[in-house]
Amino acid sequence: MQENEQKLQETESGAQKVSDIINTSLEESPISDPNSSEKEGTEKVPEEDNTENGSSQEIVTKNDSSKKEDADKALEEIDESNAEDAEDVENEKRHHIPMLDYHGMSLENLVGELQRLVKNEKVQAIHKHISAIKYEFDQKFQAFLEHKKEEFVAHGGNEIDFRYNSVAKRQFNEVFGEYREKRDHYYKELEQNLKNNLQKRLEIIDELKGLVNVEEDINTTYKNFKDLQERWRNAGPIPRNNYNDVWRTYHHHMEIFYDFLHLNRELRDLDFKHNLEEKLKLVERAESLVNEPDLSKAFRELQTLHKIWKEDIGPVAKEQREEVWEKFSNATKALHEKRQDHFQELEKVYEKNLEKKQEIIASIAQIGNNVSNNHRALQQQIKEIEELRESFFKAGKVPLKLNEQTWSDFKEAVRTFNRNKNAFYKNQKKEQHLNLEKKKALLALALSLKDSEDWDTATPEMKRIQSEWKKIGHVPRKYSDKIWNEFKTACNHYFNRLHAEKNAGQQEEYKNLEAKSACLDRLKSFQLSGDKEKDMKALKGFLADWKKHGRVPYNKRHLNGKFNKIIDALFKKIGVSQQESELIKYGDKMQQLAKGDDDRALQNERTFIRRKIEESKSEIRQLENNLQFFSNSSGDNPLVKEVVENIDRHKKALETWKTKLIKLKVMANNRNKQEEASSEEE
Repeated sequence: MQENEQKLQETESGAQKVSDIINTSLEESPISDPNSSEKEGTEKVPEEDNTENGSSQEIVTKNDSSKKEDADKALEEIDESNAEDAEDVENEKRHHIPMLDYHGMSLENLVGELQRLVKNEKVQAIHKHISAIKYEFDQKFQAFLEHKKEEFVAHGGNEIDFRYNSVAKRQFNEVFGEYREKRDHYYKELEQNLKNNLQKRLEIIDELKGLVNVEEDINTTYKNFKDLQERWRNAGPIPRNNYNDVWRTYHHHMEIFYDFLHLNRELRDLDFKHNLEEKLKLVERAESLVNEPDLSKAFRELQTLHKIWKEDIGPVAKEQREEVWEKFSNATKALHEKRQDHFQELEKVYEKNLEKKQEIIASIAQIGNNVSNNHRALQQQIKEIEELRESFFKAGKVPLKLNEQTWSDFKEAVRTFNRNKNAFYKNQKKEQHLNLEKKKALLALALSLKDSEDWDTATPEMKRIQSEWKKIGHVPRKYSDKIWNEFKTACNHYFNRLHAEKNAGQQEEYKNLEAKSACLDRLKSFQLSGDKEKDMKALKGFLADWKKHGRVPYNKRHLNGKFNKIIDALFKKIGVSQQESELIKYGDKMQQLAKGDDDRALQNERTFIRRKIEESKSEIRQLENNLQFFSNSSGDNPLVKEVVENIDRHKKALETWKTKLIKLKVMANNRNKQEEASSEEE
């Protein structure tokens, strides 16, 4: 590849290998040094000769030296461009192919533009365009590749295992390979053609030199001269680095021939007059170009005018040569100055673009140095970075000398953001693995409970682990769906069983509701007989019937309150106190506990009563403390009465709960004695 690139440079710079062929021939002629002919004793070059090829030897003052340098620079630029075009007339098309803003294009658009150029344009005319496209593509693709590599590493990959298959890169390589094949084939053929054409032109120069002092009819000699001119025009392109030297040599010997024609002034003056008219037309056209709004078009036309001046029009009379060249040179200089002013304005635009890009880089750096530690906020920062990257590419060109540095600063700012972003996600991965272990533990617990029959214990525990699951953060994506589905399946399995159990229980509750409603209706219509023992037995029958039926639906639990209110009122009518009534009702519950043979239920009841005792004591203490605030108040004070009544009510309740606890203990002891007796008998 390097050899091909080197070969391209050699062929594009004028087929360096052929330069050895003409060294000897050109040494005989004054090409770059106007006085070389005097030093070597060959034909003397008139000083006026150099005015037409832009190398005037007149002495200038220091104030004019810079102006002359500007003019010389413009002429050199035109000469170099014409020399490049001289290799192949198709080269001129490069001036008409627009140089787009490749920096602002995406990778895909760069590939598309490369394909269009290679398919539709001459290969020798698109070298600069292809180079600019390749430079931008390589820079952007490298940045893109680094970004993908950092993402790969951030997701746990090993850098040496990173591979990325880019369609855009593959397409670019294919089209660029096609361009190189066309280019190499073209320059291989061109090299030989340039050698042959150079040899032809050197032979024409030799023949032109031979026309001087030849002993033949002057008209015949002049005709031979015209034939040589025609052959020169049709000789074809030559290497660009030989172009100007060969032309000067040819032009030098043409002027010598015209000086030789002093024997026939009529022929010479006729040619001089024609050449002067043509050159004045070129001067007029060059002077008008300063008003052309399209400076690129104007400069290309000026370049063509210089080419015509050199190649198609012969010399003018000695006394007019300097004057007419000065006019043409001044027109060239005027356009050059206007073009330079235009470039200076462009530089100002580039400077503004540079400021925009520096602001964008600073914004990226600001975000990159303050990367969020929150996933959602970081995703927003990633979006902002992408928008800033797009703005950077659309901001336009910057001064050429700062282009590399600006691009380097941009890449470093983006790279810093990516590094810090990846560090966050790397740490987050560690946290996600810890979350995974926590969720695995909850999953194991859910699996152990999903078939449990202990609804009172398992249900709150299942609800707790569901709540705990929600509090745990994210887990690695590749495990997320699997562990969630397993956990959800276990929970659904348990609660589906629970709901099925509740549905069955609800049917039982509605049956209990019907029975209790009927019992309540009978109680409402019950009339006391006046016989306390008989009435007591009847009321206990109501209690037994009520207790026989279990729970009712939650929204109907107020029936218990109605029943207790009526039964308490009836007990009161037959002379049974509230406390005795409570103990009677509690006696039924104790019988149920005794029959149930459930130690856990007995323990729960004992815990419940103790909690009620403590609550009653606490209420009594609080009320007695409140009563101290009324120490100086009369006993008839309504507030004092209310507090005293509350204290009495809670003391009675306390005594009731204590009695219940004693009865419960007695029952438990009796039950234990029975169990011990049964064990001894066994």
